[in-house]
Order: sequence, then structure tokens, then C-alpha cells
Amino acid sequence: MTDRARAEPVVRRRPTVAQRLRGLRTNVVCLLISVVLFALPLLYLLLQAFKSYPDFLQHPTGLPHGWTFQNFTDAWQQGNFGHEMINSLVYAIIPDAITLVLGVFLAFPISRGYFKHSNALYTFFIFSGFLPGGLIPLFIEARSLHLYDSMPGYLVLTSLSGAGFFFFVGYIKGIPREIDEAAVLDGCGYIRFIFTIIIPQMKPALATFGIFGFVYSWNNLILPLVMLTNDALWPVTRGLYSFFGEHTSNWPLVAAGTFIVAAPILLLFILLQRYLVQGVAGGASFGTQGIGPQDAAGPGAEPSRAGE
Repeated sequence: MTDRARAEPVVRRRPTVAQRLRGLRTNVVCLLISVVLFALPLLYLLLQAFKSYPDFLQHPTGLPHGWTFQNFTDAWQQGNFGHEMINSLVYAIIPDAITLVLGVFLAFPISRGYFKHSNALYTFFIFSGFLPGGLIPLFIEARSLHLYDSMPGYLVLTSLSGAGFFFFVGYIKGIPREIDEAAVLDGCGYIRFIFTIIIPQMKPALATFGIFGFVYSWNNLILPLVMLTNDALWPVTRGLYSFFGEHTSNWPLVAAGTFIVAAPILLLFILLQRYLVQGVAGGASFGTQGIGPQDAAGPGAEPSRAGE
């Protein structure tokens, strides 16, 4: 190749109008499919919540002929959602915060290779995340440890999950190791280093799996059904489940109760949707990589000279 050919810039052709229209057409089709599959059922459920029961029987698929908010008032009172929402917030926020902090403290040394056999530990934790939870052994353990039918016991049972560990390891790999060395030279302690340097740089990943953990805890029904028999400890999902007994056929009331339960989750997604996209993209870009030779060498190892 001549010097002239090397010096000539590469000319990139702009997409034609037809190509742009084809791309726009594909986006519109995907949007319409998403609306049909996800938005229309929610819209139908919302419309039923504004109908009276006689109106629902006469027009089960049409628009409300008399818009009413009485279903939301009745669902709030009959489901005791005021007290149950406080319980659900406790069951969702406290285990979620504990799980995220413990996940960072576990993912940091493994991602840096500060443990021997870091790859084996990493593989073990990833594999264990695909194993199903044993509800019957968990119930027996809760009865033996006196954790059954109590709020502190329920918090202990739900605060030790490993959600997000895989992405945390990948996210920490993107943080330069020079920050660790600078913190050591400045005399920064390990716990202070995690809370003041690592965690602030992991806001997108923490927000992403904070949302996932919150949604999982908020929507959890099977575990409260098994572990909580006292109605004063019920979460909102357990209260909504009680509608399918006494109020089995009153579907407008059930629809209103469903939207009351889903409102905090929708609000959470609206507030943190920016961090959700950033966290998934950032963790996925590094998460599929193993612990490299330089990472597994431990602190104080000299950098590789392969690129010299």
C-alpha cells in the first residue's frame, strides 16, 4: 500500500432515504408489537377499575359508561393496603439494601483477584444462582431458628440473596486498579474505600439491581403465604390475594387493587429508568469476562508487558 493510499481518508456513505425509511418502519413495527403485548392488557385492566360492577357486567370490553373512583377506595379499605404497604416497603427496602452492600463487598475482591482461585469462586457463585430455592427446607429451618411468622425473621430469610453479583463483578472490572493503589497510599481503610470510592462509581449497577430486587420482593407471594400467618405482617401481595375469596367475581375491585399494588413499582421505574439502562449496558460489557491473569495475581502484581 502506497503512502498516498494510506493518507486518503475513508469516505463513509450516508444512508439513503429508503434505508432510513426501512429502519424507521422496523422500529414502528417493534413498537406496535410491544404495545399490543404489554400496554393493551394494562390499559384494559385500568379501564375495568373505573367501572361499577353492573357496568362491567353489561359492557365487559367497552369503555366505562360512568367513570367512578369508588373501586379504588373500596379496594384500599378492604385490602388494608395502608398498613400492608408499610410492611411491603420494609420487606423490599431493607433486604434489598443489605443484599446490594454485601454483593459489592463480595464482588470487589473476586473481581480484583485478591482471593486464590478467584475464577473457581466466581464460577461457583454464578452456578449457585441458577439453583432453585428449596421452600420446604427453608420452612423447616425457619421453624427451627424461630424465624417463622415474625418480621425480623422474614427479613433475615430474604436478605441473603446474591442477585446482581455477576454484574457487580463485571462493573468493578471497569474501574481502574490505580484507584486501589492511590487509596492505599493515602491510608484509606477497606470499608471506607468501598463506601466512598467504589459504591459511588457503581450507581447505575446498584440502581439497576436495586430495582430488580425491589420488584422481586414487592411481588413475592409464595414466601409470605408460607412464612407469615399473622395478617398484621402481610405484604400487599398477600392482601391482594385475599380478594380472590370473598370478592372473586368483583373484577373491577380486583383491577383497582392490582393497580394500587403496582403503583410504587411504576413510579420506581419512571424515576430510575436512566440508571436501569446504564447499569445493564455497563455490567453486560464486562460481565462475560473471567478473572484475567493480571486480576488473579493479587494486589501488588506488576502490570503485563505483552503490549510492549
